[in-house]
Formats: sequence, structure tokens, C-alpha cells
Amino acid sequence: NRADVDEVVCATDEGREGELIFRMVYEKTGCTKPVKRLWISSLEESAIREGFRSLKPGTAYDALYRAALCRAQADWLVGINGTRLYSRLYGTKLNVGRVMTPTLAMVAQREKEIATFQVERFYTVQLSCGFPAQSGRIKTREEAERIRASCHCKKAAVKQIERRQKKEKPPKLYDLTALQRDANRIYGYTAQQTLDYAQTLYEKKLATYPRTDSRFLTHDLRDRLPALIECVAQVLPFASGLPLAVHTQQVIRDEKVSDHHAIIPTQNMTREALAQLPMGERSILTLLAVRLLAATGEPCETDEVTVMLDREGHDFTAKGSTVRQMGYRMFEETFRGSLGSRERKEQEYPIPPLEIGQTVGPVVATIREGQTTPPKRYTEDTLLAAMETAGAKDAPEDAERKGLGTPATRAGIIEKLVSSGYAVRKGKQILPSTEGRELVNVMPAYLKSAAMTAEWENQLLMMEKGQITDTQFMGEITSLVGKILSVCREIPETERRRFQKAREVIGKCPVCGSDVYEGKQNFYCSNRQCDFALWKENRFLGSMEKTLDKKMAVELLDKA
Repeated sequence: NRADVDEVVCATDEGREGELIFRMVYEKTGCTKPVKRLWISSLEESAIREGFRSLKPGTAYDALYRAALCRAQADWLVGINGTRLYSRLYGTKLNVGRVMTPTLAMVAQREKEIATFQVERFYTVQLSCGFPAQSGRIKTREEAERIRASCHCKKAAVKQIERRQKKEKPPKLYDLTALQRDANRIYGYTAQQTLDYAQTLYEKKLATYPRTDSRFLTHDLRDRLPALIECVAQVLPFASGLPLAVHTQQVIRDEKVSDHHAIIPTQNMTREALAQLPMGERSILTLLAVRLLAATGEPCETDEVTVMLDREGHDFTAKGSTVRQMGYRMFEETFRGSLGSRERKEQEYPIPPLEIGQTVGPVVATIREGQTTPPKRYTEDTLLAAMETAGAKDAPEDAERKGLGTPATRAGIIEKLVSSGYAVRKGKQILPSTEGRELVNVMPAYLKSAAMTAEWENQLLMMEKGQITDTQFMGEITSLVGKILSVCREIPETERRRFQKAREVIGKCPVCGSDVYEGKQNFYCSNRQCDFALWKENRFLGSMEKTLDKKMAVELLDKA
């Protein structure tokens, strides 16, 4: 508001929440001066200077601000009303959140599927004829033994041969969710740790803006990419001597970039800079560098062959694969080798040249026993993937994403579930706690619906683009709050007591004769008009470095 200030430049984070923070401060100060917007994806000096040369009018981001404000209002309205209402109804603290509750419901549902899973045993017959060939699943051992006996030491005929050349495209660059998933799978980092490391790298000018859902770059980076790729290849010790391909066109698609392009290293990445980083930051920067080399590399080409053998009407399938060109996988394989990766791989057996009608053998037939396995518990890797695709599981890859939360908020949602005690970490796994399962059990379906919440997230994206109004969105939110209130009135009294635990009577109050119960800090009289209490920590016991336990309280009350 100073007289010498003509205009204000908004230089907060380039996204929904950064815009909201600036607008709130701007309005709180009562400022009415013109606003320009700085929008950059890197803190390198050249990027900052370019950003200031191309400042945009603040009004160009009005829709982004409205989406941010609606997100905040929706979370508050659903959270404050749902949390207070359910906590009052059930007599215990129950946190309800627009995104948190559906996420917890997914974790609890997976645990339920595991608990109710029925294991089924099955058998297969495997033929060894210089290469392995396997039958389909067989329900009983008796049937498997009959097939094995009819094949053992006999010849099998080549019934069908399918050969094809497979070309696997290089992977896309990292957005935040993909980076968090790989960091969890490879290093065991939580989503929040990865976000923190990536944010620090951004602030150190070693990586670009992390809170992005884009996996491509824009055309204005095309000319700078070859030098960046060359720089990155020289920094990584395990990439030394590997042939370098620079297919920049594979990672540039302007129409696939929303607020920010994919996360990549910057030209400031040097061996010295990498060596001086703490382990977590170094690991994340290495992941970004390897992905940049792989994404701009050659495709991986393989020759694959599938052979079907026949023996007395029983089919056996053998598969083989030969790599013709490693391509981008060369960088990933050498990177995993540098980590001492122990990932198990299926043993490759070369399949010799065969012709239809040809016989092989005599074969050695054996029986293998197996069993169906339940769904796997969520890790942060798989939970992030489930959150990202919650509302579009059947949609094509290029469809508009309808996930739970945003790349910037998903880590916080998982952390809140853990800190609130509704979920627990067990190694890399995320499991619902007893309290979490109980919370999900009392929540109505519409509050647990991942599809509905994901659709709201999609509507916020549409609002950013000016495709829907804030009035439309908030109308749905206020309708939901009204529904929560009206439905809760129908919950029977017996259901509302489900969280109440039978309290143990410690003894009788020596003052009024009422029951005495145990609390967190004392043993108290159940008569609210009576002030009697035995405090667990007091000066007398404290002088002996003791506290009053239940056994002592029972004895004291019994003798009172």
C-alpha cells in the first residue's frame, strides 16, 4: 500500500494453493493495485529472468483462485460438519474428510478382501524338454497325476507357434505421483519424504517444480534438452560409457502439460553438487536423472515366441524372449545394478527353432502345486496409484484424471491417516487400524465413495479451466452437508452406543458411595456432584518415583 508501489507481483508457488495464499494476503491488506503473475517451473536464474520478462495479468488466474477457494471451503464444510456430527453422535472423536475418508475406505476394503479370501489349491504339469512347458491349472492332484503319467518319458508334438517382434516404448518422465511411487518401491521412502526431498531440490535449483501432474515437457525446452541430457549422463557414474540417445520429441507434448511440466534435473546438477547432497535428496535426484535418460532413449526391442505343445489332447505352453536391443532399459538395468538390486526375475530359457508338427522329447513330466493368493495390502506405491485413478479405473490412459486429491495433497492425506491413528505403517505396507475400520463401518456409502470425491476433484480442474462455475460446485457440496445432517437423524440409539466401552468399577467412593472409575490421569467418582479423586501422579508418590496404579487404587478404596 506504499505510495511508491505501482503494482504487485504474485510469486507464490505456481498452482492452486499458491494462488489461494496470495489472494488471501492481497485481500486482507485491502490492496487494490494491479497484479502481475510470475509463473515458472524452475528456480534457475535464467528461468526466473525469463519469467519476469513474461509476467501475465493476475486476472488470467481468477478461475484458478476460485477453484482453490472452493477446494478449501468444501474440505472445511464437509470436515467440520461431518467430524463434529459423528463425534457427537457416537460419543468419541471421529474425523471425517472429503478425501481422507474415501482413502481410508479403500485401505479398509482391501483388508476386508484379504480377511475373507478363500484359498484354492491347484496343480500344473510341467514338461522339461530342453525348455519348460506348462499346462493350465488343474483342480485335483489325481487329475494332474493322470496327465503327468500319460506324458512322462513320451514325446510331445508342436501344435502351434507364434512369433512376434515387440517394441517397448521408453517410459514417460516423472510427475510427482510417479516419482513418489518409484521412491517408495526402490528406497522405501514415504510419499511425504519424497515430496520434501523434491521440494528441497527445487529450492536448491537442482530440480524443477515438484507439485505437478504432467509427465511431458513443453516445446520451449526443446533446444536446451540435448545439453541437459549430456550433462546428466556425465554426472551419473554408472551411465559412463553407455551409448546416449537424445530423442527429445518423445518427451515434448504441449497439450499434455497443465500448470507445470514434468519434474527433471536442471543444468546445476554436477558431480560435486550430487556428492554434497544428503542421501535422500541424492537418491531422488538420481531417480530424476535416470528417468530423463530413459525417457529420451531408444525403445527396447525383443523377439518373443510362444509355443504350444500337445500330448494326448493336453496342451502345454512355453514362452521365450530374446532381447535384440536393450534401448532405454540399459540405463534402468545399470542403475538397479548400482543399487545392488535383488529383484527376482524369471529365468529365461531359449527356445530352439521349431516347426509345427515336429516332436520334442522324450519329456520329463512333473507336478507343481500352487494356491491362489489374496490381494496384496497397499503400500504407499500402490495406494498412491489407487488414489490417482480412483474415479477413472476403466478410462483410457489419456483420459482426464479423476483421482482422490492432487499430487500435492496425496502425501499429506496418507500422513494424516497415520498420525490420526486410523492407519498404521508395517514396513512398506499401509494397514487400517482397529479405529480406522470402525470409522469406515459407521460412515455412509456416499461419504466413502472414491468415485464421487474423484469426480469433485475433476470438477475443480474444470473450474480452473473456466468450464464450470463455483456456484455449481459449491451447490453440490452444500447438498451433501444437508444429506449428512438429515441421514444422521435416522441413526438408532443402539447404533450410537457402539463405541461405548463397559467401564470397570475400581471401588466405591468413600465420600458419597458412588462407583469409582479409572481415567487417564486419575481415579474419579462417577457422581458429577462429588469432587473425590485419586490422582495417579502426586507429590507423595512422586518423591518415591512412583505413580498410583490400579492395584494400589483398589486397595486404598477397599480400606477407606
